Amino acid sequence: MSVGFNGSSNFFQKLWIFLSRGLLLSIVLLGLAGCQLQSGRSEAADVIRLTLWQGVNPPPNRDVLQSLVDKFNQAHPKIQVESLYVGQADQQLPKILAAVVGNAPPDLLWFNATLTGQLVELDAIAPMENWLAQSPVRDEIDPALFESMQYAGHTWSVPFGTNNVGVFYRPSLFKAAGITELPKTWDELRQVARTLTRDTNSDKRIDQHGMFLPLGKGEFAVFLWLPFMWSGGGELGNAQGQEASAIALANNQGAIAALQFWRNLIEDGSTILSLPERGYETDNFLAGKVAMQLTGPWTLGQLKATGVDFGVFPIPAQKEQATATGGENLFILKTTPDREKAAWTFAEYVAGEEFQTEWALGTGYLPVNLKARQSAKYQAFVAEQPAVKVFLEQAKYGRSRPIFTGYNRVSENVGRALESVLLGKSSPQEALKNAQQRLDLIFK
Repeated sequence: MSVGFNGSSNFFQKLWIFLSRGLLLSIVLLGLAGCQLQSGRSEAADVIRLTLWQGVNPPPNRDVLQSLVDKFNQAHPKIQVESLYVGQADQQLPKILAAVVGNAPPDLLWFNATLTGQLVELDAIAPMENWLAQSPVRDEIDPALFESMQYAGHTWSVPFGTNNVGVFYRPSLFKAAGITELPKTWDELRQVARTLTRDTNSDKRIDQHGMFLPLGKGEFAVFLWLPFMWSGGGELGNAQGQEASAIALANNQGAIAALQFWRNLIEDGSTILSLPERGYETDNFLAGKVAMQLTGPWTLGQLKATGVDFGVFPIPAQKEQATATGGENLFILKTTPDREKAAWTFAEYVAGEEFQTEWALGTGYLPVNLKARQSAKYQAFVAEQPAVKVFLEQAKYGRSRPIFTGYNRVSENVGRALESVLLGKSSPQEALKNAQQRLDLIFK
């Protein structure tokens, strides 16, 4: 009995010593942490550290952005910006909304302007017109881009980069197929896609398709499809940005025609679809498995680096010429006056000539700054890149996506209709009718 008791006593004694040492170690570590925290607070008093959330793609473009952020940080030792890739638009959106609702937003947000209405409704962003009015950069921004910056009588963002959608093609594959003229109409595009769909190695299997289309209900696929809807005479919203007209899809003849045209390309056997929500990937285009792909100037840097032959032509028209004006804007989220002021310093840098020139040269985006666009450095770049000229000339036909609070819901349901039609699950009329019914429940 006494032996057992002594054994238990030894055990508890050792346990107490162990816990005491652990407690002492914890106190020491907490003390060190407190010192580090105190040091961090001291540093924070001198340096404002900002977080930028972005979804820049393809990856080489992120490297360009990081080098420009590094340049800013070196020039502004009291403001340090950390750039964080948080996924593509459809992956970012839930994170952004959760961060805003949870009162833990980033300081700066890179996103397309269609989110403006929702951020305003959540009281998440600060207006910029007072800062912009006092900045020389205001008169340097392309006036055509102010539409994307403004909502409900205020300016909420500055453009980060602009672009539009065109058709990239492989000239060598066109030549091998005997095609000498680029298509200008939907019918011509359909015929060219058929001609480019070939068995190139005589094994009785198609190994080259004419066209690559994006599959998915996300914003990227909708963005690439919208020029066809506009060209067919369709609309998604009105000048007042009201949801009522935006959800009138069931009888949208332009939308029906555009959906049917994409479906025709698939039924012809001349088109392959991307993996879900990965319509931005260019692997098949680079490998010569597809001869044409819808994309924009943001891929120019990547394509140029590969050394493959490529060209660009405007999106063929049905009723009228159209393209979608894209690019992302930079938002300043509400935090504290000091942080917001520091964030504006970075936003002003982004919209300035130096950033816009280097961003355009490194990525292919079109400069939003007129001085950058007119600079000798950029003009020399344009002379070397005929593809850039296509996007610059096509910009006059560009249309921005409508900005209203419910745009993301509209886009999501248009995307679901697009996906359903591409997969052959429903006709364009049925898909749009179903989208209309879902949106009626949401908005009404």
